[in-house]
Amino acid sequence: MPAASSAVPRAAARAPAKAGASVAQKALHKLGLLRDIDLALHLPLRYEDETRITLLRNARDGEVAQIEATVTSSEVQLRPRRMLKVMVDDGTGTCELTFFSFYPSHQKTLAVGARLRIRGEVKGGFWGRQMLHPQFRVAGGELPAALTPVYPTTAGLPQPYLRRAVVSALQRADLSETLPPGLEPPVGRFTSKNGLQRLCGLREALTFLHHPAPDVALATLEDHSHPAWQRLKAEELLAQQLSQQQSRRARDQLRAPVLGSRPLQNGQPLHEQLLAVLPFGLTAAQRRVGEEIAADLARPVPMHRLLQGDVGSGKTVVSALAACRAMDAGWQCALMAPTEILAEQHFAKMIGWLEPLLAASGRRVAWLVGGQKKKERSAMLALVESGEAALVVGTHAVIQEQVRFKNLALAIIDEQHRFGVAQRLELRRKLEAHGMEPHMLMMSATPIPRTLAMSYYADLDVSVIDELPPGRTPIVTKLIADSRKDEVIERIGAQVAAGRQVYWVCPLIEESEALDLSNATATHAELSEALPGVMVGLLHSRMPSAEKKAVMALFASGQMGVLVSTTVIEVGVDVPNASLMVIEHAERFGLSQLHQLRGRVGRGAAASACVLLYATNDSGRVGETAKERLRAMVETHDGFEIARRDLEIRGPGEFLGARQSGDALLRFADLATDTHLLEWARVTAPLMLDRYPEWADRHVARWLGGRADYLKA
Repeated sequence: MPAASSAVPRAAARAPAKAGASVAQKALHKLGLLRDIDLALHLPLRYEDETRITLLRNARDGEVAQIEATVTSSEVQLRPRRMLKVMVDDGTGTCELTFFSFYPSHQKTLAVGARLRIRGEVKGGFWGRQMLHPQFRVAGGELPAALTPVYPTTAGLPQPYLRRAVVSALQRADLSETLPPGLEPPVGRFTSKNGLQRLCGLREALTFLHHPAPDVALATLEDHSHPAWQRLKAEELLAQQLSQQQSRRARDQLRAPVLGSRPLQNGQPLHEQLLAVLPFGLTAAQRRVGEEIAADLARPVPMHRLLQGDVGSGKTVVSALAACRAMDAGWQCALMAPTEILAEQHFAKMIGWLEPLLAASGRRVAWLVGGQKKKERSAMLALVESGEAALVVGTHAVIQEQVRFKNLALAIIDEQHRFGVAQRLELRRKLEAHGMEPHMLMMSATPIPRTLAMSYYADLDVSVIDELPPGRTPIVTKLIADSRKDEVIERIGAQVAAGRQVYWVCPLIEESEALDLSNATATHAELSEALPGVMVGLLHSRMPSAEKKAVMALFASGQMGVLVSTTVIEVGVDVPNASLMVIEHAERFGLSQLHQLRGRVGRGAAASACVLLYATNDSGRVGETAKERLRAMVETHDGFEIARRDLEIRGPGEFLGARQSGDALLRFADLATDTHLLEWARVTAPLMLDRYPEWADRHVARWLGGRADYLKA
């Protein structure tokens, strides 16, 4: 069947064959389609039905139809603008074709008397049936037996070229089974024409999805419930689980320092000394999690543990106790945070808790960040290299090449999803000289939904602090339209007059034409004018480090009544006297981020509130998705429930951050609907590794290629 024409010629078609192929090859590489299997797994976005001819008298208004008709007139009109008007007749009716972009070659094909096959949306009008810019080709040849796939593409990669490349790759690709007999997934079965049901294999599934039969229920392709889709999703989830189980098993073969309790000179272990001087007792959850970490540290294999805990649950003290066990055994510990503000808060706490205890042994806590002066930085680097710095706290500066630890045994990473794969791998290499790996404790205040933990964190052990310390004040959350902003500012004035402090969070620093949002600078000016006599501060990520530090010091000391900030205060900021949080344009934030921000208040004895200011549209209403998200914030304070809803609304990228650099996110499976397939993959992966290791290697190589490394960091 001749190739379809259109009103706009493709660049590739005008270029010489070699140049066109080169452009298309580059475009394929841009899409990551490097191997035959990559093309085979590049599935259609949708399908076009070119398998049947519809008579014009049967075509319904608004339906996309393919007709076969003869051109009865063809002329170029110049008013009201230049256009090509073509009338066609199929014997049952007529239809007018309109083209605003066309070339002489198209006029030649659309000449009077030509018999054409035309596909487009049929519209009824005062002058009869019409199609705007339909596809067309010379009639003749057999109709396709399958639906025509329409693939995701990019500039320089026309659909006909991509279709040919996929067909060719399907023939060449090794699609032999990598699922051993007896370990098949729980997916539906194909029903053949004679009524017999048979299992859907990978080759059969891919061949079907690229060229489905015209009688297939399109809904099962669109919602991915068809057995062919189920087979692909099951295999993808299995590859992910296999990769992570391989990572876990490989790590079990590595060696790490054994960090049991080795008392210092006074005979009492550091972690017991710390417990004795803390002004509060640990919750049962903190004690349980601390014991899980201690058990890991006492083993000679590297710990890879994710410590989850809601905002304010006390993860920092648990990490300090873990650090004590490393220092007790004569080793060093590093604590790395994504922002200088958060790192500084950790440093202040660690200094207060640990420096008096370490002084007796001549050791101390070191501080490493990017903006340090050369003299201070050199002094800190010397402390780290000599081992005098038992604990090193800082930002990504901790993992730079010139930082040489004497004997790093434990690396603690706070808000781990904000660090990239390369950064975490670099931290793990700091003990290579000893032929070992440090233990890794990763912390997150964003609770990970169970399905996400099962999928993307299958290589980690997970500990959860599932209770808050006593004395935390409940936070009242209110939704208020931004049209009532004046009332909110009045409330702020009352809070400050009562001796309380207030956060006001803005999503942008500068005005954006794309997002009509108030910027932090303008809001700071507005609040300063509306609240005379109140010190209103401004904090955002582009400020110099010293300026940020000065602003935070004024707010923490109570001298500053209102702090206008971007989301730089999302984690780590702890000011017990702050009792009101206003989040402007709350509809622009994810649930988990809103929950993090809300957790900055309610840390003292005063009643606390979080106001979610949302923008409304012209009709005075907020969008349904935004409303659903904001309603969840009012209904619950449970971080895991909020995270579950966020996963449903926004997908896994919100939680994973840079962990998945390299496009290792699931392409086909949906964690919200494919839990049964994920459960099967979790059970099947270890069985396959034990019984069929070669099959497992082939399966991971097919599905992940080089991306498997991103799931292991």
